[in-house]
Amino acid sequence: MVWIETIEPGEAKGELREVYMDIERRRGKVANIFKAHSLKPRVMRSHLELYLSILFGPSGLRRREREMVAVAVSQANGCSYCVDHHSEALARYVKDRGFVEALRSGLPRIESERDEAVLQFARKLTNSPGEMVEEDVNRLREAGLGDEEILDLTLVSAYFNLVNRIVNALGVEATPDELRGYRY
Repeated sequence: MVWIETIEPGEAKGELREVYMDIERRRGKVANIFKAHSLKPRVMRSHLELYLSILFGPSGLRRREREMVAVAVSQANGCSYCVDHHSEALARYVKDRGFVEALRSGLPRIESERDEAVLQFARKLTNSPGEMVEEDVNRLREAGLGDEEILDLTLVSAYFNLVNRIVNALGVEATPDELRGYRY
Protein backbone atom coordinates (compact mmCIF):
# COMPACT_ATOMS: atom_id res chain seq x y z
CA MET A 1 0.00 0.00 0.00
CA VAL A 2 2.79 2.48 0.98
CA TRP A 3 6.51 1.75 1.19
CA ILE A 4 7.07 3.72 4.40
CA GLU A 5 5.55 3.42 7.86
CA THR A 6 2.01 4.76 8.11
CA ILE A 7 -0.42 5.13 10.97
CA GLU A 8 -3.96 4.01 10.22
CA PRO A 9 -6.86 6.20 11.35
CA GLY A 10 -7.92 3.69 14.02
CA GLU A 11 -4.42 3.81 15.56
CA ALA A 12 -3.97 7.59 15.43
CA LYS A 13 -3.66 9.77 18.52
CA GLY A 14 -3.45 13.48 19.21
CA GLU A 15 -3.06 15.84 16.27
CA LEU A 16 -3.00 13.02 13.72
CA ARG A 17 -6.32 11.68 15.01
CA GLU A 18 -7.82 15.17 14.71
CA VAL A 19 -6.59 15.55 11.13
CA TYR A 20 -7.93 12.12 10.16
CA MET A 21 -11.31 12.99 11.70
CA ASP A 22 -11.35 16.27 9.75
CA ILE A 23 -10.58 14.45 6.49
CA GLU A 24 -13.33 11.89 7.15
CA ARG A 25 -15.82 14.66 7.97
CA ARG A 26 -14.98 16.68 4.85
CA ARG A 27 -14.25 13.93 2.32
CA GLY A 28 -16.20 10.94 3.66
CA LYS A 29 -13.09 8.79 4.10
CA VAL A 30 -9.29 8.97 4.19
CA ALA A 31 -7.48 8.34 0.92
CA ASN A 32 -4.18 6.47 0.92
CA ILE A 33 -2.35 9.62 -0.26
CA PHE A 34 -3.24 11.24 3.06
CA LYS A 35 -2.28 8.12 5.05
CA ALA A 36 1.14 8.39 3.40
CA HIS A 37 1.51 11.71 5.27
CA SER A 38 0.64 10.19 8.66
CA LEU A 39 4.12 10.75 10.11
CA LYS A 40 3.65 14.50 9.43
CA PRO A 41 0.09 15.48 10.52
CA ARG A 42 0.67 19.21 9.95
CA VAL A 43 1.77 18.52 6.40
CA MET A 44 -1.29 16.29 5.96
CA ARG A 45 -3.56 19.11 7.14
CA SER A 46 -1.86 21.60 4.79
CA HIS A 47 -2.12 19.13 1.91
CA LEU A 48 -5.84 18.70 2.60
CA GLU A 49 -6.42 22.46 2.56
CA LEU A 50 -4.46 22.88 -0.68
CA TYR A 51 -6.33 19.98 -2.31
CA LEU A 52 -9.77 21.26 -1.30
CA SER A 53 -8.96 24.81 -2.36
CA ILE A 54 -7.55 23.88 -5.76
CA LEU A 55 -10.06 21.17 -6.70
CA PHE A 56 -13.23 22.33 -4.97
CA GLY A 57 -12.79 26.07 -4.36
CA PRO A 58 -14.45 28.79 -6.40
CA SER A 59 -13.04 28.92 -9.91
CA GLY A 60 -13.93 29.75 -13.48
CA LEU A 61 -12.59 26.29 -14.32
CA ARG A 62 -15.41 23.80 -14.16
CA ARG A 63 -15.02 20.76 -11.91
CA ARG A 64 -15.02 18.65 -15.09
CA GLU A 65 -12.04 20.63 -16.40
CA ARG A 66 -10.13 20.29 -13.14
CA GLU A 67 -10.68 16.53 -13.05
CA MET A 68 -9.78 16.29 -16.74
CA VAL A 69 -6.45 18.02 -16.02
CA ALA A 70 -5.89 15.76 -12.99
CA VAL A 71 -6.24 12.67 -15.19
CA ALA A 72 -4.15 14.06 -18.06
CA VAL A 73 -1.26 15.21 -15.84
CA SER A 74 -1.31 11.99 -13.84
CA GLN A 75 -1.37 9.90 -17.02
CA ALA A 76 1.63 11.83 -18.37
CA ASN A 77 3.48 11.17 -15.09
CA GLY A 78 2.61 7.47 -14.98
CA CYS A 79 0.70 7.88 -11.72
CA SER A 80 -1.95 5.16 -11.84
CA TYR A 81 -3.17 6.03 -8.33
CA CYS A 82 -4.24 9.54 -9.37
CA VAL A 83 -5.42 8.41 -12.81
CA ASP A 84 -7.71 5.88 -11.12
CA HIS A 85 -8.99 8.28 -8.46
CA HIS A 86 -9.62 11.20 -10.77
CA SER A 87 -11.07 9.11 -13.60
CA GLU A 88 -13.73 8.04 -11.11
CA ALA A 89 -14.32 11.68 -10.20
CA LEU A 90 -14.33 12.80 -13.85
CA ALA A 91 -16.95 10.16 -14.67
CA ARG A 92 -19.33 12.06 -12.35
CA TYR A 93 -19.09 15.11 -14.64
CA VAL A 94 -18.61 13.47 -18.05
CA LYS A 95 -21.23 10.92 -19.01
CA ASP A 96 -19.12 9.70 -21.94
CA ARG A 97 -17.10 6.83 -20.43
CA GLY A 98 -15.25 6.51 -23.75
CA PHE A 99 -13.85 10.02 -23.28
CA VAL A 100 -12.67 9.15 -19.77
CA GLU A 101 -11.00 5.95 -20.99
CA ALA A 102 -9.34 7.77 -23.91
CA LEU A 103 -8.01 10.43 -21.52
CA ARG A 104 -6.70 7.68 -19.23
CA SER A 105 -4.77 6.23 -22.16
CA GLY A 106 -3.37 9.61 -23.20
CA LEU A 107 -5.32 9.75 -26.46
CA PRO A 108 -8.44 11.77 -25.70
CA ARG A 109 -11.00 12.76 -28.29
CA ILE A 110 -11.22 16.52 -27.84
CA GLU A 111 -14.43 18.19 -28.88
CA SER A 112 -13.86 21.81 -27.91
CA GLU A 113 -11.14 24.37 -28.53
CA ARG A 114 -11.18 25.21 -24.81
CA ASP A 115 -10.58 21.58 -23.74
CA GLU A 116 -7.80 21.24 -26.32
CA ALA A 117 -6.07 24.41 -25.08
CA VAL A 118 -6.45 23.37 -21.43
CA LEU A 119 -4.99 19.92 -22.02
CA GLN A 120 -2.14 21.18 -24.20
CA PHE A 121 -1.15 23.68 -21.51
CA ALA A 122 -1.34 21.09 -18.71
CA ARG A 123 0.71 18.56 -20.69
CA LYS A 124 3.38 21.09 -21.66
CA LEU A 125 3.68 22.31 -18.07
CA THR A 126 4.06 18.67 -17.00
CA ASN A 127 6.46 17.49 -19.69
CA SER A 128 8.47 20.64 -20.49
CA PRO A 129 8.03 23.21 -17.72
CA GLY A 130 11.18 25.11 -18.70
CA GLU A 131 9.81 25.66 -22.20
CA MET A 132 6.67 27.55 -21.15
CA VAL A 133 6.33 30.90 -22.96
CA GLU A 134 3.86 33.76 -22.98
CA GLU A 135 2.30 32.37 -26.14
CA ASP A 136 1.10 29.36 -24.11
CA VAL A 137 -0.95 31.72 -21.95
CA ASN A 138 -2.14 33.66 -24.99
CA ARG A 139 -3.48 30.42 -26.54
CA LEU A 140 -5.56 29.92 -23.42
CA ARG A 141 -6.95 33.45 -23.72
CA GLU A 142 -7.81 32.80 -27.38
CA ALA A 143 -9.72 29.71 -26.24
CA GLY A 144 -11.77 31.88 -23.87
CA LEU A 145 -9.97 31.54 -20.53
CA GLY A 146 -9.49 34.57 -18.33
CA ASP A 147 -6.43 35.23 -16.21
CA GLU A 148 -7.95 33.78 -13.03
CA GLU A 149 -8.85 30.60 -14.92
CA ILE A 150 -5.31 30.45 -16.29
CA LEU A 151 -3.95 30.72 -12.76
CA ASP A 152 -6.33 27.99 -11.59
CA LEU A 153 -5.30 25.75 -14.49
CA THR A 154 -1.64 26.29 -13.59
CA LEU A 155 -2.34 25.48 -9.92
CA VAL A 156 -4.27 22.29 -10.75
CA SER A 157 -1.52 21.15 -13.12
CA ALA A 158 1.26 21.95 -10.65
CA TYR A 159 -0.62 20.34 -7.76
CA PHE A 160 -0.95 17.05 -9.60
CA ASN A 161 2.70 17.11 -10.64
CA LEU A 162 3.55 17.41 -6.92
CA VAL A 163 1.14 14.72 -5.78
CA ASN A 164 2.10 12.32 -8.58
CA ARG A 165 5.69 12.50 -7.40
CA ILE A 166 4.71 11.77 -3.78
CA VAL A 167 2.56 8.82 -4.85
CA ASN A 168 5.17 7.37 -7.20
CA ALA A 169 8.06 7.88 -4.76
CA LEU A 170 6.27 6.19 -1.84
CA GLY A 171 4.38 3.44 -3.68
CA VAL A 172 0.90 4.68 -2.73
CA GLU A 173 -1.68 2.33 -4.24
CA ALA A 174 -5.38 2.64 -4.92
CA THR A 175 -7.50 -0.33 -3.99
CA PRO A 176 -10.90 -0.78 -5.66
CA ASP A 177 -12.60 -0.09 -2.32
CA GLU A 178 -10.59 3.09 -1.81
CA LEU A 179 -11.77 4.58 -5.12
CA ARG A 180 -15.39 4.95 -3.98
CA GLY A 181 -17.27 6.71 -1.23
CA TYR A 182 -15.86 10.21 -1.29
CA ARG A 183 -17.83 13.42 -0.94
CA TYR A 184 -17.72 15.58 -4.06
